[in-house]
Amino acid sequence: MWIDCKTIAKKIEEGVRNKVERLGTSPKLVSVVGVNDPSVLSYLKSQMKKARELGISYEVVEVDGRSVLRVIEELSRRQDVHGIFIARPLPEGIDEKEVAAVLSPEKDVEGIHPRNLGLLAYEEERFPPCTAEAVVKILESCCELSGKRVTVIGRSVTVGKPLSLMLLKKGRDATVTVCHSRTLDLVNATRSSDVVVVAVGRAHFLKRDMVKENAIVIDVGINVVDGKVCGDVDPSVAEVAAVTPVPGGVGQVTTALLFEHVVKALEMSLHG
Repeated sequence: MWIDCKTIAKKIEEGVRNKVERLGTSPKLVSVVGVNDPSVLSYLKSQMKKARELGISYEVVEVDGRSVLRVIEELSRRQDVHGIFIARPLPEGIDEKEVAAVLSPEKDVEGIHPRNLGLLAYEEERFPPCTAEAVVKILESCCELSGKRVTVIGRSVTVGKPLSLMLLKKGRDATVTVCHSRTLDLVNATRSSDVVVVAVGRAHFLKRDMVKENAIVIDVGINVVDGKVCGDVDPSVAEVAAVTPVPGGVGQVTTALLFEHVVKALEMSLHG
């Protein structure tokens, strides 16, 4: 069985559109790109199209090398810019910590700044990482999380780590296990879980025999095999569990939440 993520994304987008209309002013998102990668540029085109649909101003700024840091710092100071998106991969020689050092946490709509990540430990989700938040939104639409056993495969700073904190938050109250490449007996963890979230970047990594019947499986992976996009979950898993599709799953909810964050950033700037 496949989980309908399109309806979730559309509901978020409708809320974004309504908020923009009520505010009477257009929030602005600027995407910074430092690597001339066709897949990145394609994604930014789709991002631009979605921004126009939602009434959000949008601009792409192309940079070279270390100038990306200067550009992000300048954009962080501009009052007409409400959200900053930094396309990956970063230019060679630039790391995430350098980007965070010059990025305003108030314009960090991706949720990558240490301040916004740190707030998750205090159960404050001001700007959580969009993909982690998308997983939570999907799960909340599917089930009551309280008491559920959730296994998260992957410990990245954008998905695994923040997601585990968000699922533990009081009111959600999931019981969370985080697994990774050094985990012993991974199958035992996944087969005993009500929910499995896979974010490892390995095509068809999670097999049918690794999940229990009627589990919920969230596929965060995006891989390209033989020219086709696929996830971290083998399609056969959908025969026994509820699975998010790739493409058309977590990704579109993530994009909708990115624009929701842009509107939130504008609201925060207006209300001090």
